[in-house]
Order: sequence, then C-alpha cells, then structure tokens
Amino acid sequence: MRDHVHVFIGMKPSQSLSALMQDIKAYSSRWINDKKLVRGKFSWQSGYCAFSYSHSQIDTVIKYILNQEQHHNKKPFKEEYIQMLKSFEILYEEQHLFKWVE
Repeated sequence: MRDHVHVFIGMKPSQSLSALMQDIKAYSSRWINDKKLVRGKFSWQSGYCAFSYSHSQIDTVIKYILNQEQHHNKKPFKEEYIQMLKSFEILYEEQHLFKWVE
C-alpha cells in the first residue's frame, strides 16, 4: 500500500518491540535508498503501531494482509486504523496519529 505497510512477525517475550521496529525501519530505509526505489531520500515516520494476535488467529491475519488492497477499496486505511484502535481500546489523540497520505 502506498501509505502503510504490514509486518507480521513472531517475537520472543524477551525481545523489545521498539528495538525491533527501529531495526526494521533503519534497514528497510537503507535498502530503499540504496536501490533508489523512490525519488529523493526515503524515511519512515517516527511512530508505528503494533497489535498482538494469538496463534489461533495467524491464518486470519495473513489473509487480511494478503487481501488488504481489497479491504482498503471498501474502507480507507485511516478509517480502518481508527476503528482498530477503538476495538483494541487504545486511547489516542488524532493530532498524535501519523501523517496521512492523501
């Protein structure tokens, strides 16, 4: 998708999510810039969002990611994202959400 990416990973309880995300963003930014896949310099926004799922939900999450283009044809990502925050009971303030690509 042009305005977000899904990364579905398994983590050990001892792993730090923030350190993992820092590595993913750093290495992927470097790769994108080395391959010159975008005009100018690519960089991720400073934040990220993470949700946890049980082992029994793996197939559902994978199907969602594989079919996300169809999901976003029905509902814009911003609307779906805010709905997910609400369904996971995550308090948020709109001004602290990431910049939306229109």
